Amino acid sequence: MISDTKEAHQVNHDTLREFVERKWNDEIVPALTDYIAVPAKSPAFDPDWARHGYIERVVADAAQWAEKQPVRGLTLEIVRLPGRTPVIFFETPATRSGSTDTIVLYGHLDKQPEFSGWRNDLGPWTPKLEDGKLYGRGGADDGYAIYASITALAALDAQGIERPRCVGLIETCEESGSYDLLPYVDALRERLGNVGLVVCLDSGAGNYDQLWLTTSLRGLVAGDLEVQVLDEGIHSGGYGGIAPSSFRVMRQLFERLEDAATGNLLPEGFHCPIPPQRLHEAEATAKILGDSVWKSVPWACGQDGRPVLPTTTDPQQALLNSTWRPSLSVTGAAGLPSLADAGNVLRPRTAFKLSLRLPPLVDAATAVAQLKSLLELDPPYNAKVTFKPDAGAATGWSAPDLAPWLSSALNDASREHYGADCAYIGQGGTIPLMNVLKAGFPNSQFMVCGVLGPKSNAHGPNEFLHVPYAKKLTATVAEVIAAAP
Repeated sequence: MISDTKEAHQVNHDTLREFVERKWNDEIVPALTDYIAVPAKSPAFDPDWARHGYIERVVADAAQWAEKQPVRGLTLEIVRLPGRTPVIFFETPATRSGSTDTIVLYGHLDKQPEFSGWRNDLGPWTPKLEDGKLYGRGGADDGYAIYASITALAALDAQGIERPRCVGLIETCEESGSYDLLPYVDALRERLGNVGLVVCLDSGAGNYDQLWLTTSLRGLVAGDLEVQVLDEGIHSGGYGGIAPSSFRVMRQLFERLEDAATGNLLPEGFHCPIPPQRLHEAEATAKILGDSVWKSVPWACGQDGRPVLPTTTDPQQALLNSTWRPSLSVTGAAGLPSLADAGNVLRPRTAFKLSLRLPPLVDAATAVAQLKSLLELDPPYNAKVTFKPDAGAATGWSAPDLAPWLSSALNDASREHYGADCAYIGQGGTIPLMNVLKAGFPNSQFMVCGVLGPKSNAHGPNEFLHVPYAKKLTATVAEVIAAAP
């Protein structure tokens, strides 16, 4: 329940907005502009991250900015474990007497790789502010998180608003599956305290018109699947029909895994029942977003000038497909020469990078074992087939029921700063820490949200941070912190 001292932490909403607006314009946008320019790729995409020093730079820049902010009692430490990416841990004591719970504020500073297809005037490390959108890799996903979190606290302190104890956990391995973060959570567990609320700013939004609360996240299993049939390439004219194509063997392996006509994953172990509450949420969200659920996708021009079609045009089913059903993507390939260099040769090997998204309630470790067995057992033509899973396979997450105080606070804040009620949505992506914190602090509440709305295109070309939405989200986070018991 909400504290009896409610009158002691009433927020002046206009003053809060003005504080946040000024901080974003004067400090955060310039800081994020500098941040975007640094190719601080996650360890999975930059194995030499320590030698390159880019992660160290963005961590140092964020820490130096945070330490200068007017947050009461703020202490900050860059925590380092041997051989692991660093973590920023900050702490500010409770300013409300009798408050015993801790609020954890989470984000990350590591980035996805460059990708191709950026607009000619844009690039992953070339920040550009245009029409309220800050383009470049990592600003929205989610370099802004530490800046927004600290600003929310500073905005409350500027008004003398009482609040609980708050700690920040800003990692640099999230885009690699957060395998470095789990040892830090163990090392910092006592310092985290009794976690009552987790505020995660690494998620998305269905539109830019209201606050969106993430209620579920899918899990992730990724890895390299390789098929080898020859020790060296041979003439396709002389041996085609004798030696099996490594690509054809790969196709047969995929037939074990996926229905090519529908994209449905065949193993039952990769599926789980969808809870009734999530079905109701998807129905409500489909009514809000309508056909924009699938029409907002950047479809290519297909056959005869018609656009490529989605797997379904039913908004509710599209939402469920991307949040509560498994899906498989091939995100990279090896063993294939470029088109310009492709001679008439039977290639010795084909390798694919697989990305398997799992429903929130499917255990990732079990899925890894099942996937490896499915692909490697009894291969066609006795080909050499190996599946090497990436580190950091992650189980998904489904949010606990909202406490009445949090439900009210979210709706009130959304109405105040967006002019509409809070809406609820599942996300197809993965944030490994959420499941870890839910298991470690089973009584905690979660405010998982973010700025990745329509066309913001995290991980892809032309990624942008919607600055007006981020300002409102910062103010909303401050309101929820003020309302926390």
